[in-house]
Amino acid sequence: MHDQAEWRENAADWIKTIAGAFLAYLAFTTMAFANYRIPSESMVPHLEVGDYIAVSKFAYGYSRYSLPFNAEALLPQSERRLFERLPERGDVVVFIHPVSGDTMIKRAIGLPGDVIEMRGGALWINGEPVEESARETILRRAHGRGREWAERYEEYLPGGHPHSTFNLTDAAPLDDFGPYEVPARHVFFMGDNRDNSLDSRWQGMGPVPMENLIGRAEIVYATALSCRGGDAACPMPRWLRPLHH
Repeated sequence: MHDQAEWRENAADWIKTIAGAFLAYLAFTTMAFANYRIPSESMVPHLEVGDYIAVSKFAYGYSRYSLPFNAEALLPQSERRLFERLPERGDVVVFIHPVSGDTMIKRAIGLPGDVIEMRGGALWINGEPVEESARETILRRAHGRGREWAERYEEYLPGGHPHSTFNLTDAAPLDDFGPYEVPARHVFFMGDNRDNSLDSRWQGMGPVPMENLIGRAEIVYATALSCRGGDAACPMPRWLRPLHH
């Protein structure tokens, strides 16, 4: 009898420990940070396929999509976020695709009321061309496609973060777009790999409601892709480098 009572007491202690750890994990992944694995090349050159990033969930406040384990269906749809804050232009954001429901990562280009336009592959915001650096032509290894030529340049968003951008061709389907005014309570997203990104320029996605934001990508904490030398350019240094200046 004594052994049985001791076993029950130990089992109860283990259950409390596991439950406490699970609740702590749930609170941490809901309120603080989450992680995300990069599935595509849409954010090259800053993020490569297979990179793991840390995402701050508190950056823009909380919505039902802040819940882990795809538990957003447990809460009703809402146009407001708790402790809501708009992204800044240039933020790298993880969000829920407004059409497919997939988890996505892109760069915030336009805020509510901004007029976005693409002219021959060049970005315009509110009737003004976005400042660019000189373009450098490089040969790179593309994921699953061998090598490809790309133009890499810096883009300086008005009031936002400067970032590197890839251009593969001046005749891509989304190189001419708009002008388009971003609706209220929506964010306009684009990939840094402009000609290999289905983003807010594409009618299959469009602008993203504020409710759908999960958080801001902060840092690459693990990556499997390193420089292999040879005749192709190395990927940009990414490991433990902040994604925002």
